[in-house]
Amino acid sequence: MKEQFKKFLNEEQDPKAIEKITSKLNDLLMKGEEVGYIAVQKKPAITVFPDSIVLTNKRIIICKPKNLGLSMDFTDYTWDEIVGTFVKENILGSEFSFSTKTDIQVSIDYIPKIQARKIYTYAKEQLDILKNPVVTATSIQEVVEPEYEEEEEEAIEEVETEEVTNYAEIMPAVTPSPSYETYEPIQPAPASTGERKLSELSKEELFDKLQNYKKLLDNGLIMQGEYDAYKKEILSYM
Repeated sequence: MKEQFKKFLNEEQDPKAIEKITSKLNDLLMKGEEVGYIAVQKKPAITVFPDSIVLTNKRIIICKPKNLGLSMDFTDYTWDEIVGTFVKENILGSEFSFSTKTDIQVSIDYIPKIQARKIYTYAKEQLDILKNPVVTATSIQEVVEPEYEEEEEEAIEEVETEEVTNYAEIMPAVTPSPSYETYEPIQPAPASTGERKLSELSKEELFDKLQNYKKLLDNGLIMQGEYDAYKKEILSYM
């Protein structure tokens, strides 16, 4: 763990403060939580026990030593609680602050300017990720194919039907009655005039389009083969 946090000693952080925080973070970090940056307070006078701020991919943690450094108070705020972050650069360091949805204003002063800029940038990135989550092909499959076993059975039935159709081709031709239905090979529906091409759509629009086809399949408005063709074509543009 200590080796991992050596990268946070490049912007004037106090090594002793980083070491104390590192020893505590082993028990604080949740599953899947990763530290993005650590900033340490640096006052004009000698500060034996400076405050620190830790930014992870899940929250902001304020670390305040007490009892002559023998213990430490931790206060954390998850990213979905935070509505805005701010940096005010002064002559002696900078002040980093943020506000929450419950109108709580939290700030920590005397942060070296380069550290303050780094935590401000990292905070903006995390808030942007929260507002605009990345849609991956894996998450799309999880949404549109929650019942894998049921769809696999439907696919097997479709294959068996196709084999019977192929076998019928070698039988003598029979003039179909008026009620006989002739099925054409399934082809993806062409884009209508004025409709945007799939290559021009964003990932979010492609995801919405695939969900619409899934609804049509569930309501029996399109065949499984049609849906599979649409899905394959859309995923090729993701």
